Formats: sequence, structure tokens, C-alpha cells
Amino acid sequence: MNKLAEMVQTQLLSAIDNDDLVLPTLPEVALSIREAAEDSEISVSTLSKVIGRDAALSARLIKVVNSPLLRATVEVTDLQTAITRLGINYSCNLAIGLVIEQIFHARSEVVEKKMREVWTTSLEVAGISYELCRRYTQLKPDQGALAGLVHQIGVLPILIYAEEHNELLSDPVCLNYVIDQIHPTLGDKILGSWEFPEQLVRLPGLVQDLDRGTDRVDYVDIVQIARALSPTTGPTRPLAALPAYRHLGLPTGTELQACELLNARALFR
Repeated sequence: MNKLAEMVQTQLLSAIDNDDLVLPTLPEVALSIREAAEDSEISVSTLSKVIGRDAALSARLIKVVNSPLLRATVEVTDLQTAITRLGINYSCNLAIGLVIEQIFHARSEVVEKKMREVWTTSLEVAGISYELCRRYTQLKPDQGALAGLVHQIGVLPILIYAEEHNELLSDPVCLNYVIDQIHPTLGDKILGSWEFPEQLVRLPGLVQDLDRGTDRVDYVDIVQIARALSPTTGPTRPLAALPAYRHLGLPTGTELQACELLNARALFR
């Protein structure tokens, strides 16, 4: 590690420990949607009013329902019908995923480009995660997609920090090193502050442990496999050597192809 990377890492970790680092916050509409999702008695009508406060989000949700992946014989033109078609939980997770994209923006052109790269990778992993859940597990595909979207969320505060420190911004090798070292810790902290579901709250850090063992497949496994299959991130070891892959319980010799698992990217575009 060079001196600049060591200094930045020390400063960021100290800021984390002292709660001095400003973490990104969920937009208000996402908080409202999450609160709505926690109400087991909420109706489609009530949820449509919550989501309907954001006209752009409503339009995107309707667009998703009419996408080739989910489209039925009759086109959906209103939010309430869209939520009915998707279901309450699915609609909530999908809406929160769509809202998260709004915080991937920066003032600096360099940082904006890096944020776009992170978001594009997250989209790809989310799409593969969605299809893995749908095809091979009893896990919720929408929750899997949300896991893929947020597994790199810890990169955001590092890039925000870099915007204020030109010496880090002008050294991409150092910046990437700091991101690799620190973003899992920050990701866990962000999802904890956002009060994400227990299955996802420690996901950014756990995804880094490729030797992790569990009794059955979970969303961490799904994201690990999705990253290994992603053309952007690529495998760090043979897929069959991952404990996460073995947790799927697929027959020996079964091959997963990323190109067949990327359809769900359309859900967030």
C-alpha cells in the first residue's frame, strides 16, 4: 500500500469508528415505502398512494410491469394495477431498488463516471441474482435483485470523500485500492443505518468471504455466484469451487451461463 492509500484508509476508518463519516441516506420516498412494506395489513390502494407521491418512480414501476420480462396480454397503465400485478412485497423491493439509483450522482465528472461504472456492475449482478433466485431457489427474486443492487453501496461515501480530496481523485490506482479495502465495511454500516432486512444488512461484507459456509443457500450466496458469472466482475476462482455454488444443490455438471441470466437488468432500466 502506498502512503496516500494508507493515509486515506486510516482517515476513513477513523471517521467510521467515530461516526464522523457522512453516509448516504435513503430518499424520503424509499423510507416511506420501507415503512409501508413492514405493515402486513397494508392494502394495494394505500401502497399506491405512498409510491404515487413520486411521479417518476410511479412511471418507472408501470414501465417495469410492461417490460418483456413481466408483460401480460393487457398493458398496464396505472400504478394500482401495476402493484396488484407485482404484489405488495415485490413492488416495495423493486421501488426501493429504483430509488437507490437516484443517489448515484456526483458533481465531479470523474466521480460521476466511477459511480456509473459501479451502478452498471450492480445492475448486472442484480439481474443475474434475480434469475438465480427465480430458477434455482425458493428465495424471493426481487429480494435477490435488491441484494445485487446494494452489495457495492459502500463505494458511495468513498467517492464522495474523493470529490473533496483531489490527491485521491487524481490517483485512480490508489482510489481503487481504497475502495476494495473499505467499501464492504461501509456497505454494512450504510445498510444498518437504512434498517435493511436482516438477510441483507451484512451482505456487503459477507460477499467478500468466498469460503463462507452456510447450511443452505441465501442471498449472500446468490450475489457471490452472480458476481462470478458477471461479464464485468468475472470469477476469482472456478465457479464449482465456490461453497456458494454448491449450496444451490445443482446436479453435477450443470453449467450456468451469464447471458441466459441477465434478463432482469430490464427491471431497473
